Amino acid sequence: MGLSMTVALAGNPNVGKSTVFNALTGLHQHTGNWAGKTVATADGAFRTAQFSYTVIDLPGTYSLLAHSAEEEAARNFLCFSEHDAVVVVCDATCLERGLNLALQVMEICPKTLVCVNLLDEAKRKGVEIDLRALEKSLGVPVVGTNAHDKKTLKRLTERLDALCAEEIKTNPKQLRYTKPIEDAISLVEPLAERSFSCRIPARRTALALIDDDESLIAELDKFKTGSSAEQEALNAAVERARGLLQSSGITPDILKDRVVSCILQTAEEICASAVKRAERRVSKADKVLTSRIFGYPIMILMLLGIFWLTIVGANYPSEWLGTWLFGLGDLLRGLMERLSAPAWLSGILIDGAYRVLAWVVSVMLPPMAIFFPLFTLLEDLGYLPRVAYNLDKPFCKCRACGKQALTMCMGFGCNAAGIVGCRIIDSRRERLIAMLTNVFVPCNGRFPMIITIIALFFVSAGGVAGSFLSALALTLVILLGIFMTFAMSKLLSATVLKGEPSSFTLELPPFRRPQIGKILARSLLDRTIFVLGRAAAVAAPAGAVIWILANVTVGNATLLGHITAFLDPFGKFIGMDGVILAAFLLGIPANEIVIPLCVMAYMELGSLSELAPAQMRELFTANGWTGITALCVIIFTLMHFPCSTSLLTIKKEAGGWKWAVLAFVIPTVCGVLICAVVANLARLFC
Repeated sequence: MGLSMTVALAGNPNVGKSTVFNALTGLHQHTGNWAGKTVATADGAFRTAQFSYTVIDLPGTYSLLAHSAEEEAARNFLCFSEHDAVVVVCDATCLERGLNLALQVMEICPKTLVCVNLLDEAKRKGVEIDLRALEKSLGVPVVGTNAHDKKTLKRLTERLDALCAEEIKTNPKQLRYTKPIEDAISLVEPLAERSFSCRIPARRTALALIDDDESLIAELDKFKTGSSAEQEALNAAVERARGLLQSSGITPDILKDRVVSCILQTAEEICASAVKRAERRVSKADKVLTSRIFGYPIMILMLLGIFWLTIVGANYPSEWLGTWLFGLGDLLRGLMERLSAPAWLSGILIDGAYRVLAWVVSVMLPPMAIFFPLFTLLEDLGYLPRVAYNLDKPFCKCRACGKQALTMCMGFGCNAAGIVGCRIIDSRRERLIAMLTNVFVPCNGRFPMIITIIALFFVSAGGVAGSFLSALALTLVILLGIFMTFAMSKLLSATVLKGEPSSFTLELPPFRRPQIGKILARSLLDRTIFVLGRAAAVAAPAGAVIWILANVTVGNATLLGHITAFLDPFGKFIGMDGVILAAFLLGIPANEIVIPLCVMAYMELGSLSELAPAQMRELFTANGWTGITALCVIIFTLMHFPCSTSLLTIKKEAGGWKWAVLAFVIPTVCGVLICAVVANLARLFC
C-alpha cells in the first residue's frame, strides 16, 4: 500500500484548486469545519505506486499575512499542523499573484511543489510560461497542469512522489526585505530560534514578533520553550528592533506595506524571467472603452442605463409584492386573534417583526432581482476590468490601490460583499482604505430610499420621462459618492493610513459571450437571495424592537416619541428633524426601513404603514419637509454609518472593533457636515 503522506493543497481563490482536489481524490472526500472556526475544510485520499496520500484542501487565500478567518485557518495549518508537503496551485494567466503566496509557503515548508494550473487558458491569452526557468528561480519543483487533463495530473503525482521520497532536493528562494527590516530581523532571529519549538523558521517568527501579528503570536505562544530570562531577552530584542525601524521612518503600518511590497517585487522579478506574453493588439472596443475621451462618459452612461432599467422594472413588482405581503400580514393577525393570543404578542410578532420584514422584502427584492443580473452581465462580458483600468490612476493619485475600483463596484450590490472583496488587495493599508470608504457607494438597500425621495420631491413627470429623470438624478448622487470615495481615500492616506500606493498588474481579459444560465444562478441565488436573507435576519428582530418603542408609553409619550424629541434640535440644525434621525438610527439593521419608520412616527402609529406616493409626500410636507429637507435626507442616506451587517464584516475582516468604529464615524461625520452646510446656507439665502 505504501507509506502514508499528508499533503496540504493551497492557492488563491478561483485558480482551479478545488478542480485539482476533486480530480485527485475523486469520491474519497470528507467535509467539515476547522476546529473552533466556521471555516469549511475538505480532505480526501488517493494512492500512487509509492504512497497513500491524505490531501487537505485549505481555504482559498491570497497571503499568509492573514486578515480573515479563512486565511488564518490556512496559515495555522501550514505553520503548526503535521504535513509532509504542500502543493501550491497558481493561475497561469496571473502567475504573479500565485507566486506571492507560494514564496511565503516555501519559507515555512521547504517541501513545496508549485502547480501552475490553467495552462490551456494562458495559451489562449498568449501567455507562455517557461516551467524549467520558473523551477530554477524558485528552487522547488514546478509542474504545469490543466486540471481536467489526466496526463498533466499524472505528472503532478509523479513529481509529488519524488518530492516526498526526497528524490528531489529543494532549495527554496529566500524572501529578502529592505536593509532596515533585515537588520531588525537579525536582532530577533537568534533569540526567537531558542524560544519556540515549531516548524516556522525563526526568521519568520522574528518578523511576526516585530510586526506584532497578534493572531500568529497567539498561536506561537503555545509553542514557547525558552526560560523566563530568555523570554525577557527576546522581548527586549523585539523592542530594539522596533526602535531601529522607527529611527528609519518605518512605522508599523509602513512595515506591513514594505513587507508586502518586497514579496510582490520578488514575485514580479521571477515572472519577468519565466513568463512571456504575446503582444496583444488592443481591440477597437478597448480603444474606446478605456480612452481618456470616451472611457468615463461611457461608464456614466452605463451606470445611468442600469439604474433606469432597475427603476422602471422594479416599480410594479415592488407594489404588487408589498400589497400581497401586507395582505398576508392581515390574515396572520386575524389568525392570532382567533387563537386568543395576547395583543402585545400579536403586536410584536405581526405588527412589529412581520410588517418590517414584509417591507424590507417588498422594497429590496424587485430592484435586486434586476440590478444583480445586470451587474453580473457586465462582469461576465468582461467590462468590469475596463472599469478598474479606468479608475486605477485616480485611485493611485489618492495613494490607494487600483483594485479598490473592483471592490467599490461590488459595493453597489452590497457593502458587506464589497468589504469581503477587499481581500484581493494585498497591502493591509490599502485594504483598510478600501473597507473604510466602501460605504460611500450606496448599496442596493439604500437605492430604494434615494429613488423614493427623488420621485417625491424632485421629479414630477411620470412615465418614461419621470423614470429617466429619476435615473439621472440617482446617477448624480452616485457620482457624488464616488467623488467622496476618492476624497476620503486621499485623506486617510495622508493621515491615519499613510503610505505609498502599491502597483498591480491588470490584464484586460477578452470580451466573452455571456452565459445567461450562470448569470441568473450567480446573481439570483448567490447574491440576491444571500443579501435578502441576511437583511431579513436582522429586519425581523429590529421590527420587534421598533414596535416596543412605538407602543410603550412613558409619561405622555411613547419611547419613540421621547427619542425623536431628544434628537429634534440637532436634526433641525442639519436640515432634517428628530424623526428622521431616529429612523436612521433604528434603521441600522437595514436601511430599507428608514422611510416607513418616518411614516410610522409622523402618523403616531404602532406599526409600519404603507402609503401611496402622493399621500407620503403630503404627510412629509405637513411635518415640515421642504426641498432642502429632502436634499439633506438624500445626502445623509448616501453618507451615514454602514448597516450592522457591514460593521460586523469590517470588524471581522480588519481584525478589530476600532476599524468598525472608524467606519461608523467617517461617513457619519461627512454626512453631518455637508448637511449642516447645505441647510444653513439655504436658511441664509432663502
